[in-house]
Amino acid sequence: MEYIWIGWLAFIVLAVIAETATAALISIWFIPGAIVSLVLSLCKVPIWVQIVVFVVISAVLLLSTRKLVKKLLKGKGQPTNADAVIGQKAIVTERINNIEETGAVKIMGKEWTARSDNDETFDVGDVVTVKEISGVKLICNKN
Repeated sequence: MEYIWIGWLAFIVLAVIAETATAALISIWFIPGAIVSLVLSLCKVPIWVQIVVFVVISAVLLLSTRKLVKKLLKGKGQPTNADAVIGQKAIVTERINNIEETGAVKIMGKEWTARSDNDETFDVGDVVTVKEISGVKLICNKN
C-alpha cells in the first residue's frame, strides 16, 4: 500500500498519452483527479479517500465542462456555394413526383434532382422555391 502513488503516476502518464494521441477528449477530466490522489497517496492518506477524491473531482470536471468543450471543438461546418440556392426560385424541368421518385429543376444555370417538401406534384415549367438541400436533392415547394 505504500507504493500506491506509482499507480496514480502510471494512470496520469497513460491518460496524458491517450489525450495527446487523440483529439477526442477521452481522459482530460481524469488527470486532475489523479494528480490530487497522487499527492494524497504521498501524504499517506488511506486509499479509499484517494479513490473517493479521484471520482468526485473527475465527475465534477466531466459534468461541468464536457458540453462547453465539445461545443468549442465542434467548430462550424464549411458552407458551400450550394447553400446559395436555398430560398431561390427554380424552374421544373422534369415532373416532380415524390412517389415515383422523379423530378428535376434548373436553378442558376445548373440542373438539380428535386423533390417536393409536402408530396405535392409539380409539372414541367412550374416555378418552385428551394426550401432546403437534402443530400444531392433540392427540396422544393410552390409559393
